[in-house]
Amino acid sequence: MTTAGLTDSTLLTAILATVLPFVAFVVIMLLTRGRPALSASLSIGAVSVSLVCALVLLAGNWGLEKPLEYARTWVSGGDISIRVGFLIDPLSLLMLAVVACICFLVQVYSLGYMADDPGFSRYYAFMSLFAWAMMNLTLAATMFQLYIFWELVGLASYLLIGFWYEKFSASEAGKKAFVMTRLGDVAFFLGLLLVLTQFGSLNILDLNGPAAGRLSPTVITAAALLIFGGIIGKSAQFPLLTWLPDAMEGPTPVSALLHSATMVAAGVYLFARLFPFFSLSPTALSVCLAVGTVSMLIASTMALVSRDIKQVWAYSTISQLGLMIMGLAAGNYVAGVFHLTTHAAFKALLFLCSGVFIHAFHSNDMFEIGRQGGRSLRVPMACVVIAAAALSGIWPFSGFFSKELILGALADLPNPLWLGAGLLGAFLTTYYTFRLIFIILFPARGRSETMHSRGSGHGRNGGYAVMAWPLVILAVFSVVLGFGEHAISHFLLKPFGAATGAGAVHHAWLPAAAVGLSVAAIFLAWFEFGRPGAEQIGFVERVAPLHALFSDRWYIDRAYRWLLDNIVYKVFSSLCARNDQKVIDGAVDGLGQATAAAGGLMSVLHTGMVQYRLIVVFVSIVFMAIYFFV
Repeated sequence: MTTAGLTDSTLLTAILATVLPFVAFVVIMLLTRGRPALSASLSIGAVSVSLVCALVLLAGNWGLEKPLEYARTWVSGGDISIRVGFLIDPLSLLMLAVVACICFLVQVYSLGYMADDPGFSRYYAFMSLFAWAMMNLTLAATMFQLYIFWELVGLASYLLIGFWYEKFSASEAGKKAFVMTRLGDVAFFLGLLLVLTQFGSLNILDLNGPAAGRLSPTVITAAALLIFGGIIGKSAQFPLLTWLPDAMEGPTPVSALLHSATMVAAGVYLFARLFPFFSLSPTALSVCLAVGTVSMLIASTMALVSRDIKQVWAYSTISQLGLMIMGLAAGNYVAGVFHLTTHAAFKALLFLCSGVFIHAFHSNDMFEIGRQGGRSLRVPMACVVIAAAALSGIWPFSGFFSKELILGALADLPNPLWLGAGLLGAFLTTYYTFRLIFIILFPARGRSETMHSRGSGHGRNGGYAVMAWPLVILAVFSVVLGFGEHAISHFLLKPFGAATGAGAVHHAWLPAAAVGLSVAAIFLAWFEFGRPGAEQIGFVERVAPLHALFSDRWYIDRAYRWLLDNIVYKVFSSLCARNDQKVIDGAVDGLGQATAAAGGLMSVLHTGMVQYRLIVVFVSIVFMAIYFFV
């Protein structure tokens, strides 16, 4: 299981794949920031080599039956040791290929989208930093190493979300994302400390092995729930979900990269990475299932009323990540990972198509995009329809196959509530997806009100060609990935054996029910937004309280604001301020005042006048006489 030596071709390929993006980042920041073309070439060249290496690793280890670990002890003391290195197994290989592919396509697409931006070189440097951190997270052999790159991914996302830092809204969005994800990361860190102190190792293979079963059920449940706190933050699950829609303030390629396929998916990847460990605690799985379900449903309701094209896909991302967590928590390893894979393709495609519309029409408002002729852009329009069909689970697109696996896993659970929630989520997903499609395809000329434009400000035709072909590639993936279900399932399950993480029992009625709901949702969306003479007002928008609730994100941000203002600021911040002023400042000021007073007294005694000194000597003799003779 453990292999050593730098002559091993697999190890060398893994090192090459993960090191080159960091080299590109350093070179761009230190040497080529004033040469945008060279900076882009370095970044794209590095990620291209990483993509080739990832595909070579995937193809060369397709028949891998046992994980390969290349690790060395970094710190050792007593019963505790921490190792660092690479873990090569089907999950890490598949995720590495997904990350490298999306990074490459997004960086090529960015050549057109970011062509006129004054921060062009800085953008590609941050892209390289993100690619390096995400790839190393994917191949990490220990939880300690994974946590380091987990935080570096958070840093890179902060830099990219707030890339247009001169905009106050972008700067605030970057800070909000950074702070809210850190809240989850605190829980994650505490979970790792608990595992380290109780288990003595953070090695992923050890945690997923039989030795972890010797821990007490209480410790396993506590550790799993604390680690899941990090997943909640990174994957924007309830209640730490409101940062993700605001993160759309960054450039659209950043949204495609960070918030659809890689960065936020790191949380789901962590769940899958520790799936055997989580499976040791039914309580933890139940909590994960509940959180994923709530996140899926409330994010779907938010998407029903949004006018911002990027925010609709952001809410959809939260919802789909919740669905992946539901699949994993239901006990189906393949379902969660396979939907993570297919989602990477069609969600990145949705964001990149949106980027073309924003690039052309200088607006994020789907109604304005439709009114200005969004359907005239044929390639992105065709591609966004393909991606929408995949997201909605329409056969034969990839989302159909991965969603059916998850719904099948939910159908196997004893409580039908979970399946009902999954089917409701599928209906809402299809409805809000095709609501957006029909608004762009069949604009209502009467609705002239627009949102504040948050487009990039580029010209309509600039860079269109270079942005088009990544869309076509992703569209092909969105169609064909579903047909690789059995091959990918067999590949993922090899290290576990035939029984572990196997697919759900086949339910013949379930695909028909899911497709029927999707067709009904498409018809409802067409009736309200697509048919001639439609008022383009949805059924939720007609109910004012519901519209207000969903538009205001279930008042979650308001609850956070109240909590900050009335608890954090008025209580804890006030106590800290008083402690700082009265105790810390008071002690320092008192020491200074005492020193000044002593200095004043000494200055009186050292005036140089003999009578003062004679008085001091006389008083001293008197006190000594009293002490010794009285």
